Amino acid sequence: MSDQPQTSTDPIDPPAADLPGDDPTQVARQRDDYFEQLQRTRAEFVNYQRRAKAQADADRVYMVVPLATDILAVLDNFERANDAARAAGATQIVEGLELVHRQLLAALGKHGIEPLVALGQPFDPNEHEALVQQPDAFHPEGTVVAELGKGYKLRDRILRPAQVAVSVQPEPS
Repeated sequence: MSDQPQTSTDPIDPPAADLPGDDPTQVARQRDDYFEQLQRTRAEFVNYQRRAKAQADADRVYMVVPLATDILAVLDNFERANDAARAAGATQIVEGLELVHRQLLAALGKHGIEPLVALGQPFDPNEHEALVQQPDAFHPEGTVVAELGKGYKLRDRILRPAQVAVSVQPEPS
């Protein structure tokens, strides 16, 4: 036995009979198929990158939702404290609370969080939560006549619907 490694007599490349050979139409067709497959794969990858970037941007924008909902609960209590101070006649305290309230709303607005306008609007179940129906002869039926709880949105998504009273036609007497 020799210390030399044995070389295989089998060729590494496939036999020439399996290759397209000298047929130029078959070679051109195969080349075109490979090129088309490459173009499709590139387009799919570009679309994937675009979708992934859009999803990441949306995730980044809406990642503040849990924090925003917690802050909105604090904002509600802050508004109740402001109303109580106003009812007690503490005008200087009310002025200070209103200043802080405006700053808090501005800070939320900087991040795309805005209150919903509900009063006087037609009832929209996507933005409003009807708590009561209130007979009202001065407004068309289905109009928001009282806002019982503020609603907020983050860009195009509703964080919390406004809790409202909706008008209905009064019963004839």
